[in-house]
Amino acid sequence: MKIITYEDIEHIRMNKKLVTTNGSFDILHVGHLRILQQAKALGDVLLVLVNSDSSVKENKSDKRPIISEKERMEMLAGLACVDYVLIFDEKKALDPLRKIKPDVHVKGGTYIPERIQEEKDLVESWGGKHICLGEIAGYSTTNIIEKIREVYK
Repeated sequence: MKIITYEDIEHIRMNKKLVTTNGSFDILHVGHLRILQQAKALGDVLLVLVNSDSSVKENKSDKRPIISEKERMEMLAGLACVDYVLIFDEKKALDPLRKIKPDVHVKGGTYIPERIQEEKDLVESWGGKHICLGEIAGYSTTNIIEKIREVYK
């Protein structure tokens, strides 16, 4: 099973280079896919940390997520580049990262450096690498939502 809990972490790690990334992945799109593929190429195992419905609401808006956490996790687990998926309830991924201690943590290019500095410092505190990949231009869940609203108003 690709959808795991914290108890499964040591088993999946097993002397392998563990890469994590995190996000809401609400309305999965090709920008997400490309970031996930690039993240997978940086190690042996890709674990995707998925914001729960409640944390998406807190981070984005009361109208989000569009897709439920269960369905978002299932779609991510169905991608060949994703080895495992884990849900988390916190607003930021700091607690999951502290528990997992990945070798590499990847962010997409849409993040403002100041907003992820605490995360970067945390990952580097145990010798991990924190990598920000370039933005996949033109792909955003918010843009997709706006386009749908414009077309169907």
